[in-house]
Amino acid sequence: MSATPSNPLLPFLEQQKAMILDGGLATTLEERGFDLDDDLWSARVLLEDPEAISEVHGDFLAAGADVIITATYQATISGLARRGLDFNQAREQLELAVRLAVTARDNFWSAPAKHVNRLRPLVAASVGPYGAYLADGSEYAGSYGLAAAELLEFHRDRWNILAAGPADLLACETLPCLEEAAVLLELLQDTPDRWAWFSFSCRNGSELSDGSPFARVVELCSGFPRVAAIGINCTAPENISPLLEIARPRTDVPLMVYPNAGETYNPDSKTWSNEPGTPLIGDLAAAWNRLGAVAIGGCCRTGPTAIAALRAGLLR
Repeated sequence: MSATPSNPLLPFLEQQKAMILDGGLATTLEERGFDLDDDLWSARVLLEDPEAISEVHGDFLAAGADVIITATYQATISGLARRGLDFNQAREQLELAVRLAVTARDNFWSAPAKHVNRLRPLVAASVGPYGAYLADGSEYAGSYGLAAAELLEFHRDRWNILAAGPADLLACETLPCLEEAAVLLELLQDTPDRWAWFSFSCRNGSELSDGSPFARVVELCSGFPRVAAIGINCTAPENISPLLEIARPRTDVPLMVYPNAGETYNPDSKTWSNEPGTPLIGDLAAAWNRLGAVAIGGCCRTGPTAIAALRAGLLR
């Protein structure tokens, strides 16, 4: 019997003050002129211009990201089927998304001058929530009206495809409810050679997007093997510190945060608005690190420039 692999985040956590995650792939694509007003969101670009995704991955690596996350957040079997792809074609798109990230990482690593004193970056295969497939902002509410068995069936095929691929780990992200986390934890236990992180969208400093206590989901995830990290993403920066204060005494699992840039998303108009004086994540990262966050990056509206500033400020 082969030995259980170790947490792929540990080498970074042993050698660095913190590991740096990438930023918002989709919103970076939007800033570069791509129209993502589509049910597939960034997966639309995966279908139409995969090279653009490769370029964004490369830019985040050059900016200092220790982890890049694949363009599979909104690429689901059901969503791609709705676009007219059969199962095999949908699987090929998921595999392509992982291959784009792995190739970008390998190309970056093949040029030593670009990564002096750095560890070889990781590729995390994104597993977005059911709400992302609905494309109506439900990942910020979590009220799906589905039984656990239905959620399991929705996630199973994509999970198995991504778990069978060359990504270093899976990234279960923007999860709005405990029930969805429980389903993905079950799938993780069915793939015993794999690690995954679990990151949640929260509506305030103590609750998930559906109103469940954040403390409960931290305790749930802590009870399962091969949970690489527990985190918060796609959440307003001002909520991160109180959430970390809840999490740290309840778990020994590494904590990660990758919040939005601070703007507010309107799911009806699919637009972002910003309040004057909103602090940048780079200005808040040191405080989050002191509160226990050992992996820090950005989500929506956080591009390579912000990640470069984050690395320079946090790891100086």
